[in-house]
Amino acid sequence: MNNGCVPVVQSVIFAFFKMVRLVLFDIDGTLVHTGGVGRQAFAHTLAAEFDANEGVGKVSFAGRTDMSLVRELFGIYHIPTTRENFKRFFESYVFWLDHLMTRNPGNACPGVKEFLRDLQALPNPPAVGLLTGNIYLGAQIKLRHFGLWDLFKTGGFADDHEDRNHIAVAAFERARQALVPQLKPQEVVVVGDTPFDIECGRFIGARVLAVATGGAKYEDLKRHSPDWLAEDLGRISARDICGQSSVPVTAPAATMPTRTFRR
Repeated sequence: MNNGCVPVVQSVIFAFFKMVRLVLFDIDGTLVHTGGVGRQAFAHTLAAEFDANEGVGKVSFAGRTDMSLVRELFGIYHIPTTRENFKRFFESYVFWLDHLMTRNPGNACPGVKEFLRDLQALPNPPAVGLLTGNIYLGAQIKLRHFGLWDLFKTGGFADDHEDRNHIAVAAFERARQALVPQLKPQEVVVVGDTPFDIECGRFIGARVLAVATGGAKYEDLKRHSPDWLAEDLGRISARDICGQSSVPVTAPAATMPTRTFRR
């Protein structure tokens, strides 16, 4: 055992490990816990704008996109899924979200601020962005509350697409055009807390770091074979993930099982 790292296999390689040029983070359950404020803002919006007062308990929010959640809730409450109703919902939602965030302190997930700091301290720091099911303004409201918004230079959001896999495509293309010319999929790491995050990372050919700080348990995430798996971001080194470590590293999941980090 080395610093709490428990590899699934003992084999290691000293060969060149592809350097990471872009790290994309999910928000809810990966970067921050908001204490259910997003869910509350959805419920307030449905009640205030559409007289739908039975709440949002019938749907699961973990790993979902805002657009897909609204579409499902509109179906439950028999609200027409028109462009005008989506616009009406989200204009009210961001008001409620901002209002409720000021009343609920929440917290950054364990190790997040240190991991982000360590990424930027690397000799060749990667670009850092978002890959989230939040709409852009929702992401901004949540992360500004924790002083994290300005750390991210690019991203993909629910405004880009209803499907998280295609949000990942948008995040990749936006970063390649604006920040990291000639970026290759294998130079990207997606960080998330649900199987949906693992799936969307695979969809764009990226490697995936899964953290058990949100919507799925550690063992559930392990069954989806991310490249790395940690209980939280405090248990893993930015150097290990980005291929800028002086110690041997295991091969990525394409050739070897998940590398796990527990204490």
